Amino acid sequence: MKKIVSIFFISILLIGLLAACGKSEENASNGSKDKDSDKKVLTMATSADYAPFEYIDTAKGDEIIGIDIDIAKAVTEKLGYEFEVRDMDFGGLIQALQSGQADFVLSAMSATDERKESVDFSEIYYTSKHMIVSKKDSGITKVEDLKGKKVGAQLGSIQEEKAKELAEEVDMTVENRNRIPELIQEIKAGRFDAAIIEDTVAQGYLENNDDIEGFTVEDADGGYAIALPKDSELTEEFNKALKEMIDNGELDKILKKWFEGE
Repeated sequence: MKKIVSIFFISILLIGLLAACGKSEENASNGSKDKDSDKKVLTMATSADYAPFEYIDTAKGDEIIGIDIDIAKAVTEKLGYEFEVRDMDFGGLIQALQSGQADFVLSAMSATDERKESVDFSEIYYTSKHMIVSKKDSGITKVEDLKGKKVGAQLGSIQEEKAKELAEEVDMTVENRNRIPELIQEIKAGRFDAAIIEDTVAQGYLENNDDIEGFTVEDADGGYAIALPKDSELTEEFNKALKEMIDNGELDKILKKWFEGE
């Protein structure tokens, strides 16, 4: 009887071992199917205060959405990467690339000659204009009306450079803030007479605040592009993927989705 029991337990053990081996071989053969879990995760730095390019969707908690997020999703998917988003002040984005805190920046950043000395840029994906925003009925309807006024701009932005440029032509004072909502609040509180903001972004604030108004000035320099560290191996890959999106109309669909609700 003991002999029969022993043979029974040995048989059960053998069956278990064979099943384990079979499972191991199955996992090995499925390695390529599970490769998504092994994708390299890239860090995207952005300043999420710039709707519709990047902003926090309060209806979904702290999720960051927008044009640049959709572009990042499309590009990284084409290249076989995953990505995570880090929100920070715009003025710190270049430094984040240089210090290795981010692999790329997508934040409505203009590819200016000055920035090209510090980072690499992809193809241009959007060209914008500047808008001068002020309180309604302020009497500020042209650049010359800024004489003697206090004008705000986002720190580190191309609008900051534009403000400094205009200050050489018109006798006005320029002050910086880290975030666009801060500029709007300063105007509403009367601490700024006006602020220079990218036109598409400013339009969103005009639609939601009937006590401010604005007018556009000349096109912004450079155009928006993806920024990457100098001599990054990703630059060529990102540029190729973005150019493909431009050529096949995929980028245009993303822009229409956010600008026209398509």
